Amino acid sequence: MAKPNYAFEKRQRDLAKKAKKEEKRQRKTGTPENPDSPEPVAPPPATEVKPVP
Repeated sequence: MAKPNYAFEKRQRDLAKKAKKEEKRQRKTGTPENPDSPEPVAPPPATEVKPVP
C-alpha cells in the first residue's frame, strides 16, 4: 500500500484557506480583483497651473 503524501495534502489545505481568505477580503472591500483581467488605468487628474499675482 502506498503511503499518504501529507505534504501535498497540507499544501492543498493551505491553498484552499488562502483562496477563501482572499475571497472574504474582496467581499469586505467590495472591489473584486481578477488577476487575469487588466486593471483599468485612470488618467491622472488634470491640474491647472494658476499664475500667482
